[in-house]
Amino acid sequence: MKQYKRWMAVFLSVFGGLTAAVILLVVYVDPFFQYHAPLDWFPYVVDHQINQNPGMAKHMEYDSVILGSSMTVNFNTGWFRELMGLQTLKLSYSGAFPKDQANIMEVVFNSGHNVDAVFLGIDVITYSGGVEETKYPLPEYLYDDKIWNDIQYVLNKDVLLEYILRPLADPDKTDLATVYASWWTEEYYNKQWVMHNYVRPERVEEEAEPESYVENVKANMDANICPYIERHPETDFYIFYPPYSILFWNDVLQENHMEATMREYEYISKRLLAYDNVRVFFFPNQEWIICDLDRYADYSHYHPDINRYMTECFVSGDCEVTEENLGEELEKMREIVENYDFEELFSVEY
Repeated sequence: MKQYKRWMAVFLSVFGGLTAAVILLVVYVDPFFQYHAPLDWFPYVVDHQINQNPGMAKHMEYDSVILGSSMTVNFNTGWFRELMGLQTLKLSYSGAFPKDQANIMEVVFNSGHNVDAVFLGIDVITYSGGVEETKYPLPEYLYDDKIWNDIQYVLNKDVLLEYILRPLADPDKTDLATVYASWWTEEYYNKQWVMHNYVRPERVEEEAEPESYVENVKANMDANICPYIERHPETDFYIFYPPYSILFWNDVLQENHMEATMREYEYISKRLLAYDNVRVFFFPNQEWIICDLDRYADYSHYHPDINRYMTECFVSGDCEVTEENLGEELEKMREIVENYDFEELFSVEY
């Protein structure tokens, strides 16, 4: 019995020591940036948006942020320094819903940073979803400031193996200027690739009512976007609509919700333009972009050159909409779709 107790004591001592060592290592390296900024010498791998964005928002150095879906991942934050003198942090969430934007804005604005600018991409297709809907389940222990629930982080096998030991064994530090950039290389941006992988939706006969989505859009704006604009008048919000390709609009026509979608753009824009600290940029009607499928890797994701162009527009004011020209810009979008020869596009095999 005494020997058993000795062995148990040894086991518990070793187990406790190893556990403490793992906790100390995770806290020291902190690959999810929950406790401090990155160590200069460690080759951090940043590839998990939902887990790593909140820590970056808490402890990275920045004065502006890029928020949005995969439509924002190909921005290079160096452009914002070059063109606007801003130290910008990219906090994209692929497939993001408005609630995802609210979750990270809550962290950003509670972090103690002086946030001069927010660059927010709006995908209207997600704003008709539920107010509490998120793309992925939220690991709340990474988004709050409670220490006692961090056990899921500091004693996480994947954190230890994939984000501490693996980078040490094979150093390949992530460049934060291009973090989360899409995997597509140059050869994927071509019409043949896009058309080969595009699946045309079935035709819906019943047309959606123009006001079909407004109730949900209003709820999302009320709960997830406008409160942050209103509470932070010192911050300039550059809000933009990404330029999906003409194939996106083919989906809209096939699914028969053209007027409902246009109404979404109109409603959101008018809400935003009511604020003095908001500028709205409308890129969907840039015909030279959306009708050139060689600029895309699929029906919606465009080449990084387009991200560069949008950044330049934030400076020059090109593609900015106001209360005075909003109707004209929306009508231009409608005319592009109505006049486009979709049948010719689909008459060729790819």
